[in-house]
Amino acid sequence: MLFVFILWSVGIFNIGTCTADPSELRITTILQEPYTMAKGSQMEGFCMDLLSEVAKKLDFKYKVHLVKDASYGRQDDNGRWNGMVGEVVRGEADLAIAPLTLTAAREKVVGMSKPFMQTGISILLRKDISEGSGFFDFLTPFSLETWIGIVIAYLGTALCLSVAARVSPSEWSQPQSEQNTFSLPHSLWYAVGALTLQGAGPHPRSFSGRVICCSWWLFALAILACYFSNLSSSKSPESTQLNVKGFEDLAKQDVIQYGCLSASSTLAFFKNSDNPVYRRIYEHMERSKSLVATMDEGIRRAKEGNFAFIGESVSLDLAVARHCDLVRVHEVVGMRGYSIAATLGSPIIKNLSVAILQLSEAGELAYLQSKWWASSCLEDKTKVTALHPHSLKGMFAVLALGLTLGTLLAALELASRSRSRAANETKSFCRVLTEELGSRFRKHDNNGVTKRAQEPAEKETEKA
Repeated sequence: MLFVFILWSVGIFNIGTCTADPSELRITTILQEPYTMAKGSQMEGFCMDLLSEVAKKLDFKYKVHLVKDASYGRQDDNGRWNGMVGEVVRGEADLAIAPLTLTAAREKVVGMSKPFMQTGISILLRKDISEGSGFFDFLTPFSLETWIGIVIAYLGTALCLSVAARVSPSEWSQPQSEQNTFSLPHSLWYAVGALTLQGAGPHPRSFSGRVICCSWWLFALAILACYFSNLSSSKSPESTQLNVKGFEDLAKQDVIQYGCLSASSTLAFFKNSDNPVYRRIYEHMERSKSLVATMDEGIRRAKEGNFAFIGESVSLDLAVARHCDLVRVHEVVGMRGYSIAATLGSPIIKNLSVAILQLSEAGELAYLQSKWWASSCLEDKTKVTALHPHSLKGMFAVLALGLTLGTLLAALELASRSRSRAANETKSFCRVLTEELGSRFRKHDNNGVTKRAQEPAEKETEKA
């Protein structure tokens, strides 16, 4: 009897250290990005790297195979377990390594290690469903920098138009007696009328003013075309504007369907919960038959719209990193961990837990997660994005060229008139040009007559 006890003790010790047993451990897993992925005849992923690190610490060999029914593990009405948990229970596998959630039901039939990753339950949605519509969505076709550029272009155009109208003799030939129709307030109003396609008269008579106006009209036409094109594309009829921020919002609405993985711990969480909101979600999923078979199917249906996929927050974060049109809501419930499963009562569980804690304390688990969860957002090129100034730089360049050309033409018109006056009055060109600029930019009364020209008239009135 003592001999049998000694043999049994040695056998337990050998299994616990995994060093004396020359046989390979049979590892069952399931394909799910990025935990386990097929690469030719080999497998890679977070769980495969974790398994390699644990095997080095515990010094055991292993052989990995995929679970036959592609399931994590769920107990049926007869008490039988399927999936990876079922294979460990039946002795078809020694370990199960995957995003296998640590639950009380599984802990009763298999041994579970310390969690190697913490997660919870959340919701994956398409962005237009989760965000809803805002008060300022009409500004989304352009970025903030573009709107600032348009305002600067508008003010610059009005200023150049006002200056050209004052300087050009063709627009304002007699500053002493005529009123300037293109004051700065009128120029601002005129530019707004052109931008909104409403028009505002009177129109400039000078060639320089018309050059500026044509440049602004062309700029306004191109800006409006880009704006309405982007606005109509962003408000496509496929968009479902429904603001869903959590499970309560999801349970209250009946516009979009929602579901989770069948035979998963997520489904068991809602099934066994006493929370009325969670119970309503479970009953809806069972009634509408909206459960999905795989993560990929849930992500695909969420991308198509009108479907919310409920799953593990860590896995949903990966989907968000890979697909830019998806978003995970902030609410996370039912915090739990992913663990490695082994035969119930197996001493190797203790060694696995110690190895996982050592890897966590050394930062290896954080490194592996950053390695396999690295954001590689494959943004859809057909998705409408806000236009930035560099996308419209051609239109801004054309407008700047037109404003510069118009202002220079106005200056040339005034210089030509000053030269003609200087020749007729036998004065120097610079003196005549200074007088012209002074009369055009001197303060005027309400009728547009300069105060200097008004003084002789007032003196004649006093003498009379």
